[in-house]
Amino acid sequence: MNERYYLVREDILPEAVVKTMQVKELLASGDVKTVHEAVEQVGLSRSAFYKYKDGIHLINQLERERIVTISIDLEHQSGILSRVLGHVAGYGANVLTINQSIPLQGRANVVISVETSHLHGEIGEMLDRMQDMPGVRRTRIVGQG
Repeated sequence: MNERYYLVREDILPEAVVKTMQVKELLASGDVKTVHEAVEQVGLSRSAFYKYKDGIHLINQLERERIVTISIDLEHQSGILSRVLGHVAGYGANVLTINQSIPLQGRANVVISVETSHLHGEIGEMLDRMQDMPGVRRTRIVGQG
């Protein structure tokens, strides 16, 4: 199914959708600790919040939050993952998740998800330079959002 997006003025949105965004803002700011607290504060049911929460975002958040998932094949060497992570940080990317396989036949696969809104340069350049690092066998983008 193709997703379609619309730019809609807040005052014409249903109240439950607007309140869902208010709940998300309360949670993000740390003003409340739980969804229960936030929905009570804005007068929204938890079920309505969960129904709409993944479908509404502020435009500036969508522009800012670019997540790229990268698969990297590494030789089984001490410190190579640390050097790769340092390389990613040097480009201004923020590592969100790291999943590493157990090394087999001297190689391990690492999948990292990085947030790239503050990236210095292009993601392709970062991967090309990473590919040139000793111990890095292959890099590729496996997902973007």
